[in-house]
Amino acid sequence: MSMGEEEREGFAAFILRMRALGVSSKELLSGFEAIPRSAFIAPEWKNFAWSNRSVPIECGETLEPCDLDGIVIDALGLAPNVRVLEVGTGTGYTAAVMSRLAERVLSFDRYKTLIENASQRHDALGLSNISLRQADGSEGPGEGPFDRIVVWAAFEEAPRRFVEFLTSGGVLVAPVGPGDGVQTMARFVKVGSRFERTDLVPVRLQPLAKGIAQAL
Repeated sequence: MSMGEEEREGFAAFILRMRALGVSSKELLSGFEAIPRSAFIAPEWKNFAWSNRSVPIECGETLEPCDLDGIVIDALGLAPNVRVLEVGTGTGYTAAVMSRLAERVLSFDRYKTLIENASQRHDALGLSNISLRQADGSEGPGEGPFDRIVVWAAFEEAPRRFVEFLTSGGVLVAPVGPGDGVQTMARFVKVGSRFERTDLVPVRLQPLAKGIAQAL
């Protein structure tokens, strides 16, 4: 599956925005190019696939703006030998992009519907190094360690409990701030038993919920 002409025009605009932000890794941008974003959203929203806006998806959730995807995945610093944990599978799009850049991706979501739909999309694209699981990611994975962790829901405070799930020198990218206000997407690097933090961009994402969804 490849991009159509209209989607390719949107992707070109995305590349220009990323370069303006200083995100210019050839490997990173090739990873985005390899995954048609329109394959992960409903037909009525395909014209917005590469616009810098959120798009509604199943279960009342949203697909984050593509520019935020670019900033976050760049901040993770993925490489072919790293193992990634993602909390918040959503459509499965970000996991698909990361799978082109990392050795293995494990992605959690609290909604069974999202996991099933994402799995079908990954299978259609022949992506075999992604594992999906319906799980409560609020307390960490209970396994690991991972070289990289990305969380798509906000912590009220810096997620210090996640430090034990990272390898030494590992990177966590997650939003921090009030659930009903503006948060800061931040990059945390594990140094010993603590994090070194670098703030990236302001965001507004849902707070990290506990438990798994029972109905969806």
